[in-house]
Amino acid sequence: MTQVPKDLTHLTVLATFAHPDDEGFGFGGSLAMLAARGARITLVCATNGDVGEISDPSLATPENLHQVRQEELRQAMKVTGVQDVRFLDYRDSGMDGTPDNDHPRSLYQAPPDDVVARLIEIIREVRPNVVFTHDPTGGYGHPDHITVHHRTVQAFEAAGDVLTGDVSDANQSWTPQFLYYVCFPRSTFRTMWERMVELGIEPPFASLEADKIGSPDEAITTTMDMSSYVDTKIASLACHKTQMTPDGPFRQLPEELMQEIMSTEYFTLAVSQGDDAGTDLLAGLA
Repeated sequence: MTQVPKDLTHLTVLATFAHPDDEGFGFGGSLAMLAARGARITLVCATNGDVGEISDPSLATPENLHQVRQEELRQAMKVTGVQDVRFLDYRDSGMDGTPDNDHPRSLYQAPPDDVVARLIEIIREVRPNVVFTHDPTGGYGHPDHITVHHRTVQAFEAAGDVLTGDVSDANQSWTPQFLYYVCFPRSTFRTMWERMVELGIEPPFASLEADKIGSPDEAITTTMDMSSYVDTKIASLACHKTQMTPDGPFRQLPEELMQEIMSTEYFTLAVSQGDDAGTDLLAGLA
């Protein structure tokens, strides 16, 4: 007998990520699962991915890449089933130590209080039960990932502050019950590095880096089997065409290996509070 999916129409989810396509690699299966079960989902993308790849010159130019990547994310979320997609419209800050870090419109240069205030406003409007964001390492240390992590945690903690004065119903204080970090375990990075070397593929990171990037394995609290949703996840990721370099190392991996890697998603349960104190919400949905 086929098991009836759990009804999640009572659940409101907020997910905050740095760039278009960040939502897909570590969280795309879970997003598809939550959407399929009826959860109300708001996806916030902090930047427009202005300095990302352009896999094919016919797809975009450096001048319009930000607009193209916004549309790619909207199309990806149609595949996933997420209807509420929002952009904070900061400029992509680029990798650590690059000139893009210094661009005045970059997320990296944005006043922290301004970013936090915008996220608090969204939390109080949407009133999510659960919030997802990057883990403290940013996956591979990207400054925008780390910035979004810190600003989301700050907003999560401050959105429930008691308000005084004439406050509209749409801006009432709100405290979400759960906060999860989306993780890429170091052991996963290491496995990919080893398989790439075995297959004669040049990895995007050196052996030493493979031992250091990603979330410490001991930080993982929740592991989710998303094999039932991996096809949706891969189809959604395929919408980010500008970022899919045909001869990139990940595209060279055998399809069955990519299916295997993408079928498991990892999280750190950072906060579980209120009536659900101590509860691992995600684990209960498996």
